[in-house]
Amino acid sequence: MTATSAVDPGATQGSAHERGPGGRMPALYLSHGAPPLADDALWPGQLAAWSAALPKPKAILMVSAHWEEAPLALGAVETVPLVYDFWGFPEHYYQVTYAAPGAPELADSVRKLLRGAGTPVQDIEDRGLDHGAYVPLVEMFPAADIPVLQISLPTLDPQRLMEIGRKLAPLRDEGVLIVGSGFFTHNLAALRHQGGGVPAWSAEFDDWGARALAAADVDALLDFARKSPAGRLAHPRTEHFAPLFVTLGASDAYGELGAQRSVIDGFWMGLAKRSVQFG
Repeated sequence: MTATSAVDPGATQGSAHERGPGGRMPALYLSHGAPPLADDALWPGQLAAWSAALPKPKAILMVSAHWEEAPLALGAVETVPLVYDFWGFPEHYYQVTYAAPGAPELADSVRKLLRGAGTPVQDIEDRGLDHGAYVPLVEMFPAADIPVLQISLPTLDPQRLMEIGRKLAPLRDEGVLIVGSGFFTHNLAALRHQGGGVPAWSAEFDDWGARALAAADVDALLDFARKSPAGRLAHPRTEHFAPLFVTLGASDAYGELGAQRSVIDGFWMGLAKRSVQFG
C-alpha cells in the first residue's frame, strides 16, 4: 500500500496549540482510512503531527460515516468494546483496542442541545466506537485518555446535517473537539475495476472540493452530486462525505468557513484523503 500526501506546515507550528476566541476548539473533517492505515508508512505520522498541533480536547465528539441511525443516536457513554465493522482482514486488525473513557457529561450536553432544538435523540448503550472513529483516534490520541462520544448520522441530507452541526457548535467553547470522519472520495467498487494509480474521478473531485472549501462555497458543496465533476463516481452514496457537513455547520455557526485549511491531502489506494481544519 502506498500513499502520497502533504501536511500543511502551518498546522504544526507552536501557535496552533492555542485555542480560538474564548478558548474555542477547532472543528475537523478527516478521512479516516481502513484498518491497514496503521501499517502505512506516511499517514499515521501525519495524523499524529496534526493532533500534536491541536490544543488538548476535554472530550471528543465523533461523527462517523459508518454509523447511520435515525433518530440521531448516542453510542455508549461508558467504555464498551469496539465495533469491528469490516470483514476479511488479517486477525491482528481485530485485536486493536481503544479504551477511551466514556463521556456521560458530553452526552448530557448533546441531548440538551439537540432535544432542546426539537431533534429526537436516542441512546444505544452497547454501541462502541466503529473503525471510522477509532482508527484515526489510535493514531491521533494513542494514550486513549480523552473521553470520546460517537453519535450517528440520522440522515444523509447535507442541509439537515449542517443544521445539526450548528446546534452542536457551542460544545466547541466547552473544550470539545468535533470530528466528522469520512473519506474525501469513496468508491471501492470503481477501484476494483481499474488498475493502479489515482483514478481521474478521484483526482478531479478532490481538486474541485479543495477549491470549493477554500472559497467557502457551501452552496456548491451542498449540491456536490450535480456541481462537482464525477460527483456520484466519487461518492455513489453520500455517507463518506456526509460528516463534512456536520463539521461545516459547527464552523458556520461562528462564521469560520473562511478560516479553514487542508491539513492533509494526497491519496491512499486511489482515494483522496483530504482532511480539513476549521478555526
